[in-house]
Amino acid sequence: MTLKNDRLLRALRRQPVDRTPVWIMRQAGRYLPEYRATRARAGSFLALAKTPELACEVTLQPIDRFPLDAAILFSDILTIPDAMGLELYFVDGEGPKFRHPLRDAAAIARLGVPDPERDLRYVTDAVRLIRRELDGRVPLIGFSGSPWTLACYMVQGEGSSDFSHAKALLWDDPASLHRLLDVNARAVAAYLAAQAAAGAQALMIFDTWGGLLGPGPFLEFSLRYLHRVVEALKADPVARELPLIVFSKGANGHLEALAGTGCDALGLDWTITLGEARTRVGDRVALQGNLDPSVLYARPETIRAEAAAALASFGGGPGHVFNLGHGITPQVDPDHLRVLIDAVHDWRPAGS
Repeated sequence: MTLKNDRLLRALRRQPVDRTPVWIMRQAGRYLPEYRATRARAGSFLALAKTPELACEVTLQPIDRFPLDAAILFSDILTIPDAMGLELYFVDGEGPKFRHPLRDAAAIARLGVPDPERDLRYVTDAVRLIRRELDGRVPLIGFSGSPWTLACYMVQGEGSSDFSHAKALLWDDPASLHRLLDVNARAVAAYLAAQAAAGAQALMIFDTWGGLLGPGPFLEFSLRYLHRVVEALKADPVARELPLIVFSKGANGHLEALAGTGCDALGLDWTITLGEARTRVGDRVALQGNLDPSVLYARPETIRAEAAAALASFGGGPGHVFNLGHGITPQVDPDHLRVLIDAVHDWRPAGS
């Protein structure tokens, strides 16, 4: 199947493109009325995520509405620990929770790596279905949480601002945390490789909570296992052909080290300029980002100005994928997102 729009893949490989590609983290989500209607029909978030036909439907909704340059699989980063037996559930207004959080070394020792085509078949089936229904319009991004980010939820048992249980494990029993991160790294690599085999055309690792760690712990408990995942993917005959994005939110102090993992692109949050990041990592990787999501609450002229400022900060040359610095929020007016997408596609560097 011929890909009609390959801007994303070319940009991630630092190849020339006719205009900067743009996609938006959480682009299939609650800010869209059509998503809310499908979610209501599904009955629950998990039913939506675990039904391939519905996951396909909501994945395609933003592609049908906006001229985006990529689709991203509709799923959740906590599918892996759910498949490990921690039993994921959601409480309205409170987010994800696990019925069986990991609170001791024995529970960690019992964990095994799920078989993606058996234990997470609903995800790989969704990937296959989405690829078929996209019919080559844009590439499909598959994704996973990072080993450290998954561990945060698995030990805490729910979302948190500081993940105190996970941090306590880090200090009091680092050997158990390393065992957990090892099994997570193997699970993440297998899961992403399975998505690649099912038809994903780019991959992304979300290290959402990397910024919680100080300099030393980040290198030991996050970066080390990102390296392992990347190494495993680069050894996989299918996954190694796909561009890989690593996004470690709040970890701007480690950009050079993150670029050294072997990934093809780094995702950036909005607390650093694209220009500074580009100066620091040079041409080693492409960059993805990084508008503050709250800009989408502003007037259209402000959105256009801020988009232009971010694009100008990156400068000319290949290797930029425009995105927000984190996921789009549920209260955003979809018309404001269209303003942003059009502004990115219309932008040209001064003098061009």
